[in-house]
Amino acid sequence: MIAVIQRVTQASVTIDDVVKGEIGLGFLVLLGITHTDTREDVEWLSKKIVGMRIFNDADGKMNLDLAAVGGNILLISQFTLHASTKKGNRPGFTEAARPDVAIPLYEATIAQLSADLGQPIQTGEFGADMKVSLLNDGPVTIVIDTKNKQ
Repeated sequence: MIAVIQRVTQASVTIDDVVKGEIGLGFLVLLGITHTDTREDVEWLSKKIVGMRIFNDADGKMNLDLAAVGGNILLISQFTLHASTKKGNRPGFTEAARPDVAIPLYEATIAQLSADLGQPIQTGEFGADMKVSLLNDGPVTIVIDTKNKQ
């Protein structure tokens, strides 16, 4: 799994001109799932995201997590995070999981993030044409790959 975490002051997702999910302060998380991802990836990634200390404390140091600032998560599925650009200029997406693998893991990620955060999170809709709006704070953007746990 690849997660792009963006610290935001606000974010929303619109599908067919209807706002599906929106948050104030928190994380916009773009999630890419590959065919080798498992439930263990979901659990590890969720704990990593919820525990990520990238909000400023009183001294201006990135030291606070979502719970400390009362933040939330907007989770968006994004298969293009697994794009291969090795050959030519047209990306290939063979590493992105097919829906029969990706949808259960996406739904498991929603449930795990909600449980770890202690509140429901906001989401887009798997496979939908979504319009995502955000105000990136910082900007702060962190990329996590469960296959490269550094």
